Amino acid sequence: MEITGAQAVMKSLEMLDVDTVFGYPGGAILPAYDPLIEAGFEHVLVRHEQGAIHMAEGYAHATNRVGVCIVTSGPAATNLVTGLTDAMMDSVPVLAITGQVASTAIGSDAFQEADVTGITMPITKHNELVSSAERIPEAIKEAFHVARSGRPGPVLVDIPKDILNATFEWHWDDRVDLPGYKPTVRGHGKMVREALDLIARAERPVIYAGGGLVRARAAVELERFASLLGLPVVTTLMARGVLPDTHELFVGMPGMHGHYVGVRALQETDLLITLGARFDDRVTGQLATFAPEAKVIHVDVDPAEIGKNRPVDVPIVGDVKVVLEQLLTVLEEKQRKGQFEELVPDATAWRAHLDALKAQHPLRVDQPEQGVLKPQSAIRAVYDVWGDEAVYVAGVGQHQMWAAQHIPYTRAGQWINSGGLGTMGFAVPAAIGAKVGVGRDVPVIAIDGDGCFQMTFQEIAAAVQHDIPVVFVVINNGYLGMVRQWQSLFYEDRLSQVALPQDLPDLLKLADAYGIPGFRIDRIEDLHTTLEKARAITDQPVLVECRVDPDEMVFPMVPAGASNDELIESAEEWYARVAEQQA
Repeated sequence: MEITGAQAVMKSLEMLDVDTVFGYPGGAILPAYDPLIEAGFEHVLVRHEQGAIHMAEGYAHATNRVGVCIVTSGPAATNLVTGLTDAMMDSVPVLAITGQVASTAIGSDAFQEADVTGITMPITKHNELVSSAERIPEAIKEAFHVARSGRPGPVLVDIPKDILNATFEWHWDDRVDLPGYKPTVRGHGKMVREALDLIARAERPVIYAGGGLVRARAAVELERFASLLGLPVVTTLMARGVLPDTHELFVGMPGMHGHYVGVRALQETDLLITLGARFDDRVTGQLATFAPEAKVIHVDVDPAEIGKNRPVDVPIVGDVKVVLEQLLTVLEEKQRKGQFEELVPDATAWRAHLDALKAQHPLRVDQPEQGVLKPQSAIRAVYDVWGDEAVYVAGVGQHQMWAAQHIPYTRAGQWINSGGLGTMGFAVPAAIGAKVGVGRDVPVIAIDGDGCFQMTFQEIAAAVQHDIPVVFVVINNGYLGMVRQWQSLFYEDRLSQVALPQDLPDLLKLADAYGIPGFRIDRIEDLHTTLEKARAITDQPVLVECRVDPDEMVFPMVPAGASNDELIESAEEWYARVAEQQA
């Protein structure tokens, strides 16, 4: 059967069981948008190409499948750069298909030409400029495989317009043969045994659970392993929910704005059992003083991460789900032989210490009974109303940290955010993509800040046009909140270019302009009743604006570049320290 390259793009995506593509047409990709009419999957028309890549990311986060976006050449392709970098940092499997000027025009500075493969080489796992129509099926199939295997990540296939128009004899082979690409899946048996020996001798062990556990779908294995050995667990920003917050072994979230006990657990431990985490600076603080007494076991599918930031005592390269299965197999064999107790660390006193810290240092919210609404109260109420069944998607900034702190996550994939790159504008399109992925029966709540929201709120039009009922909750404090917090704490309250007037734009009028229900909450008394009204609307997008106290800051906080031992629990504590230093 002879088909065009454009038809081959669509057939290849069908063969890979793609059900949704996010995109925006234009000149170089136009040939592909004709067979798209008959394609066996849905297309969501975005309003900006950055929205397409973030929707693909949200879809991938929510489903653990590859998210797909398709855009044209030049500025459309370069508009994907932020999302591709975001996906690279957070190990999100996405496939971007971009149009390119005709192959005969490449290098001539043709209209809307850009060296997309060159531009995106450092921010993709793999990319390819396709040189023939016959190559299209293999190029897309291989890119898809690379995106979802090993350490997941973004891939890009760039296709010139004349290649899309060329014809060839269609062929498809399900096999993928990439001799130079064979990610290690199973951990080395000797290292697995050494890890268990090290755990058995530990007095203060902690599992440092990272986002790799979510990508590997290893939540069940993590819970079994931690429970079998009685190991306390901290879950990073990217791993929230991989062990339920309600679990007796859950300690907290570590990091710059983590829970007090989560930060202290890593500082005081004598053994870090690091699973799918990368010793990010937001977790470690000043690296030289991080977990000073700890030996380190590090399990990661990406060998480049092991030893990159912290020396490792027991390195295990492999898929974290598979490695946990290997560890469990050894433990269960020891149980059958009556040798299990010798592998269980005596961590009773350690766990009691962590439980005491958790009780002594809860998150604090000073919420008056009437009047001013605190942002933490708004976010807690969102959880009260939508509960465990919902998926929560955040932008970047104060609202992101409050959402990570104050919502008790109970399953992997329930929390979606931009962690490594910290991309403002992520929440609106990512929530739309997530909603497409999870379907109509699962509520998806975008918790955004007024700064983030104004970067990508145009994608509400896509949600309306394609009937994607996301709830958009905007925590509106009238400022670039996190920037203002840093200026207040570290620049003597000299505020520079951080004011965002709360009525610019009027979000209720914005909701009306998009033809969706809009609600405004500015008093604690109205919080739950108004959110319940929003919850009752399930057949279209909803916008809820929470006007909150502009002076509220995120605590706990480890100042950038400082040791985790310098954790601050409140603004009062910070200003007391400053006064003491100045005295």
